[in-house]
Parts: sequence; structure tokens; C-alpha cells
Amino acid sequence: MAEKMTVKAAAKINLALDVTGKLDNGYHTLESVFQSVGLYDEVTVELADEISVSCDVPEEFAQSDEIPCDERNIAYKAAKRFFENAGISGGCRIHIKKGIPSQAGMGGGSADAAAVLYCLSKLTGKDIAAPEKIGADVPFMLAGGTAYVEGIGEKITPIADYSGKILVIGKGKEGVSTAEAYGSIDSLPSPVHPETSKLVNAINSAPDEAYKYFGNLFEQAIQLEEVDSIESTMLNKGAVRAVMTGSGSAVFGLFESREEAGICAEKLKKQGYFAQVCETVPHGIVVIEQ
Repeated sequence: MAEKMTVKAAAKINLALDVTGKLDNGYHTLESVFQSVGLYDEVTVELADEISVSCDVPEEFAQSDEIPCDERNIAYKAAKRFFENAGISGGCRIHIKKGIPSQAGMGGGSADAAAVLYCLSKLTGKDIAAPEKIGADVPFMLAGGTAYVEGIGEKITPIADYSGKILVIGKGKEGVSTAEAYGSIDSLPSPVHPETSKLVNAINSAPDEAYKYFGNLFEQAIQLEEVDSIESTMLNKGAVRAVMTGSGSAVFGLFESREEAGICAEKLKKQGYFAQVCETVPHGIVVIEQ
């Protein structure tokens, strides 16, 4: 049996994101459409005597948010829980090469956790148990694609494939803590909710019209200058729609041509932002080597 495996774990964006309520335990209930996109962290897992994590983080990501490369990392927690659930003694060496911006609303940490669970399951032959207990987004990151998501993120219903759409992802230096973001949502006086059900119907039956229903309640709650600046650049450079993802602070713009997307990304980079052209993709985990 193989001892080592490398995978790419895809980021996600929220084509629509709404907050529908708050539970007694403090968690908020969501209604969202999650979409995997072709920005990846590369994760290598090798069986070993104990769990360790090492990271390769680009300078531009490290500036906005220091990523802990120890037992605080969600990938470490995922490995620990996997071994406990599987009743296996031992551990693994985890190496994460970051390609997904952090504090961006793109699920980078959850993607890493999903990658570790996937690799450990393949390397040990044991099933993955209760991934939602590691993080609400982890089950989606394992599956990937396009999905309607409810509850605290644990109710996932796959919908029609929305892959192959051309995007620019842009992000500034500002990051948003999830707790702060939800606090701002709770104090919105008269929120305008995205039409998530209309988006689901459009993706299933009229995908070319789906962009009309993109939206994110958090944009009303968290007003970041960088988000406004990135969105206006995207729209000026031909984006059909530009929306913040998650609780911030990355923005995605939908483009009809890769050429326009490339011009937009170059403009954003000149303005000092992280920017990358990618596409919507149908998978969460892609095996590179095993």
C-alpha cells in the first residue's frame, strides 16, 4: 500500500450567500450556492509516526494572515480526528503549498482539511467519518462541484454542473474574521436577501442567466474599500457580474472571454491586488501523485 500521496484541493466561491437565521448554539443558518474554482492548495500527506505540518506560503498571502503550521492548523486537526476515528495509532507528515488566499472567504483551510482526510482514507483504506465536525465547509470541499448548501453548511445538494465559466479572483490586503462578519450581519437593520432559489433554478435550467442572481448578504454588512475598488475595476474591464465571496474579502468577477479576464487581472495587479484568472471546476480534490 502507498505511503505518500499528493493532491490539489480546490477553493470555493459562493455564487449566492444568504444568512437565514441563528441557532441557540450561536451558529448561523445559511442558504448558499457553493462552486469549486481552479485555485488550488497542493497538499502532500505521508504516513509517519506522529502528525506534523509544514507550509509553503507565498509572501503576498503571509502579509494578510499568518498561517499556523502546527497543531492549530485545521489540517493537523483533521489528521488527528481521522486517526482517532479510525482507531489507528501513528501519524503523518502534511505539507501544504498554498495557492488559495487566506482570510478570503474561499475555504482554503477547509480545502486543506478535506485533502488530508481524502489522502488518509486512500492511504489507510479507512472511511472518512463526520467531516462536518472538523469544519462546516469540509464536506463540500471533499465533494466539490456545484451545490445548494443549507443549515450550517452540512446540508449539501448537488445541482447542475456550472464548470468552465471564466473568472477573475481578486483580493486586497484586508482580511475579515468570520466572527466579526456574522456580528455585522446580526446588526443589519433591513437586509436585502439574495434570491438563492432563483439562482439554483437558473443553474439547473438556464445557466447563461444565472449571473443575474449572484449575490452576498455579507457585502451589505462588511463595507470594505478594497472590495468596492476591486468590483468597480472588474465591471469597468468587462465583468458581467462581480461579487464578494464568503464573509470576505476576495471578489470574483464573471467574464465572457479569457482575454478580457486577463486584461482585468493585470489591471488589478497594477493596483496592488492579488488577482488570478481561473475557471469554475467540477471537482474538489484532484490527485496529482500517489
